[in-house]
Amino acid sequence: MKQSGITGTLLRTARNTFLIIAGNALLAFLVASFIIPHEILMGGITGVGIVIHKLTGFDTAAAVLIMNAALLLLGRLVLGREFALSTIASSLVYPVFLGLFQRIPGIGAMTENTLLAALFAGTLTGLSIGLVMRAGSSTGGTDIINLVLAKWTRLPVAFFVWLVDLVIVFGQAPLYKNAEPALYGVLVLVLESVMVDKAMVFGKAKAEVFAVSPKYEEIRRRLLTEVRTGVTMSLIETGGMRERQQAVICVTTPRNLYRITDLILAVDPDAFLTVTRIREVKGQGFTRARVDRPIKTPDPAP
Repeated sequence: MKQSGITGTLLRTARNTFLIIAGNALLAFLVASFIIPHEILMGGITGVGIVIHKLTGFDTAAAVLIMNAALLLLGRLVLGREFALSTIASSLVYPVFLGLFQRIPGIGAMTENTLLAALFAGTLTGLSIGLVMRAGSSTGGTDIINLVLAKWTRLPVAFFVWLVDLVIVFGQAPLYKNAEPALYGVLVLVLESVMVDKAMVFGKAKAEVFAVSPKYEEIRRRLLTEVRTGVTMSLIETGGMRERQQAVICVTTPRNLYRITDLILAVDPDAFLTVTRIREVKGQGFTRARVDRPIKTPDPAP
């Protein structure tokens, strides 16, 4: 048992390390290949680093590294040691990758279409940040600013996420001849927010089926034996007739959803069904191995 626990810990650590490295590498790649070459305005510390480079010629990756280190210290002082430890990897790894990718010849020549570059940048930014967040880490940078401001003002973190990024994006606008780079920057932010949410639940989303039928016992038995899915029974009372019976609740993967609903309706075409999308499920049969147990039959009527 102890050996199994150690193995599980090592596997989780390896998985989280991979996600952090992959997420930061992807983020650095898209900045070097889409954002910087097409002069698309970007939020976060990267946006500030790009401005510093444009005004002074100072290396963007080096500027990001210095600012990340300063913000990491601020996070340690205000948010605590645990937060700093969960953020230190991204704060240091990302600027290193960015510096490496910027030195690849022709990396900015993947497309000449600025709109296409913005679409890829926004999509991949959300995906990369989502990978890092799935590892229980943070990308650092302005994330630290957002959390510190939220702690000091007691306003929602989401408010400062948008506020800080928009201030950085539109703060760069006067450096360009027209508003297009800022508008592309807003497009990147919108796509990023959508894709972060998708990446966080990718592969984890499930569906919950709630069925009300007087044939609940047959539905329960067939779901357990034919579909081999977990079932929960819930005591309910119908609203009109005030009749007491049981409802069948089943959480399943999208792949099995229609098989389950078809089975229920085959047993009782008049069954009342609702299907709810669930963002994440943890427990036996999903994040832990299923344990088969004998199926009990209902007690005979007295």
